[in-house]
Amino acid sequence: MQIAMSGKSIEIINTDAEGRLLLADGLHYAKQLGCTHLVDAATLTGAVVVALGYANAGIFANDEDMYERIHKANENAGEKMWRLPLDDEYKENIKSSIADIVNSGGRWGGAINAAMFLKEFAEDTPWIHLDIAGTAWMEEQKPWIAKGPSGIALRSLIEFVKGFTN
Repeated sequence: MQIAMSGKSIEIINTDAEGRLLLADGLHYAKQLGCTHLVDAATLTGAVVVALGYANAGIFANDEDMYERIHKANENAGEKMWRLPLDDEYKENIKSSIADIVNSGGRWGGAINAAMFLKEFAEDTPWIHLDIAGTAWMEEQKPWIAKGPSGIALRSLIEFVKGFTN
């Protein structure tokens, strides 16, 4: 078991799911610093590749306005991302009998389970999670993305931030 920066206890059932522990503390720390909107991007799960392949990154959001902003930014930037759900039913997958939550919800819905874990730390703060595991490195050139390190999400995030100035 581990205690996160937020004070939540985490049952470690998958030692290969360590990245989300760091992100959880990062989200909590950002809120402590006064951040009113949160965005994280990570090559978090192979499960997002199973769900979306190598064409789209996964988007998760706990706030509709934030999602609409990132969706518009994606369209303006020409990057391919697809929204995946964060329905309450998935919260069951990260319940623990000995801690507040588990760090991995199992095989089925793996990318969603990872995002549900992070959502526990974003809480009510408007938040976007980008799982870019399938698109961070491209084996071949595509019309919308370069071969090699793709820089996926960079153009969208620039458009997203510019949207706050309008």
